[in-house]
Amino acid sequence: MSRSRSDTRARAQAVARELFLKQGLGRTSLQDIADRLGITKPALYYHFASREDLVRSIVQPLVDDGGAFVADAERARPTPRALLEGFFALHHRHREVVTLVVQELSSLQDVGLVELIWEWRQRLGLLLVGPEPSLVDEVRATVALGGLADCVMVYPDAPYDEVCAAGVEAALAALGPSLRNGPDGTR
Repeated sequence: MSRSRSDTRARAQAVARELFLKQGLGRTSLQDIADRLGITKPALYYHFASREDLVRSIVQPLVDDGGAFVADAERARPTPRALLEGFFALHHRHREVVTLVVQELSSLQDVGLVELIWEWRQRLGLLLVGPEPSLVDEVRATVALGGLADCVMVYPDAPYDEVCAAGVEAALAALGPSLRNGPDGTR
């Protein structure tokens, strides 16, 4: 791919992401994106076969990184603190896409990302609370992971270190003292 084609593709993704966040997926047309870029709609089709292809290209980095993060965590079995810090970092890296996913849950059903994110959360929850958690432990893991992910959207421009530290501490508190060091209490 030539540099200019790659640059145009990246610019189109950035403009689309911005417009999707501002106007919503359903209210942003390919023509809107092309107009903002100063190109024709057929030129935009040169870079993306369809609107769905453009949306997919925006969420695919989150899909790739999220899948790798979950697989790595399942292999390495990190401490709850390390898992939560990594989970925060993943969401922070992809905060615009995470925000878009939350805003457009019903529109993104077709991409399959919503189900995938729920699956990741369940798998990570099991790493935090063990293979046979009580309902209380499952709720604690849900609050820990969900609250931490929300911090990225609520405080997108706040200092990373401060939000991460406060968010991870709050997530560990949500897990409670019995799970703070992992489901077996030894990590």
